[in-house]
Amino acid sequence: MTDPSTCKLDVCIVAWRARELLRACLHSVVRADEVARVVVVDNASGDGTSEMVQEKFPRVELVQNSENLGYAAANNQAICASHSPLLLLLNPDTEIRPGALGALVEAFGREDRIGAVAAQLVLPDGSTQRSCRSFPEPAPVLFDALGLSRLFPRSEALGRYRMTYWDHNSYREVDQPMASALALRRAALDDAGLFDEGFPLYFNDVDLCYRLRQGGWKIVFEPRAKVLHHHGRSTSQVRASAVIDSHRGLIRFYRKHYRRGAGRVGYWTVVGGAWLAMYPRAAVSWLLQLLR
Repeated sequence: MTDPSTCKLDVCIVAWRARELLRACLHSVVRADEVARVVVVDNASGDGTSEMVQEKFPRVELVQNSENLGYAAANNQAICASHSPLLLLLNPDTEIRPGALGALVEAFGREDRIGAVAAQLVLPDGSTQRSCRSFPEPAPVLFDALGLSRLFPRSEALGRYRMTYWDHNSYREVDQPMASALALRRAALDDAGLFDEGFPLYFNDVDLCYRLRQGGWKIVFEPRAKVLHHHGRSTSQVRASAVIDSHRGLIRFYRKHYRRGAGRVGYWTVVGGAWLAMYPRAAVSWLLQLLR
């Protein structure tokens, strides 16, 4: 079992065109007692990110990519450059609040089968970000797409996908938290494997959490670990393509994990809906051909 009094974290950050946000993020972590080392992977930002890290944070280990390899591949680079038994995946648009890292480390000490601990993400206006969801099984995704989760937010059945019935203010086991501030036990990561680079931007964290849970590891949410999150500041620069990448990620996740277990109707309902959202005309044409 992890001893919270002696264990430290390696912090892994993937950056892309977020220089000033990364500067604030690094200021919040580099001097923390719980941090062993910090690894930053610059995904070919081209905005002076690498130069800022070298000048302002010389003790940070910097990996400079000549091209944008995507979130999954760059995180794998950072993970492979780290060494501690615990590591923290951290977005550059976050800032660690006092006591957050200690709370994350302590959470691992509760059980030796806790493989990941998610921090509570706090938005700039002070509200708590709803950062945890259930796995995207057909029924919860369908209820969400039909708007039933918004009509009946307190229903655990209808609001299951986005967990609208829960206020994100209590410790509990969860399926798939956002990886914006996600601590991992290296033993669990060694067991489940690194990020699947076939998910370059979205659903790579969902896939990792799914594999952790399938391997018998627990994923928990720790509200005492508070992290400020300037949500979506990097992906907002490519919002249109990000939406398409998200739907593509969902389709790939279904092909990888749910092709057999979800049932034919449930599988094609979700996959067809994702295609319809990405390419309306192509999806309608495909459906007409299928009906013929």
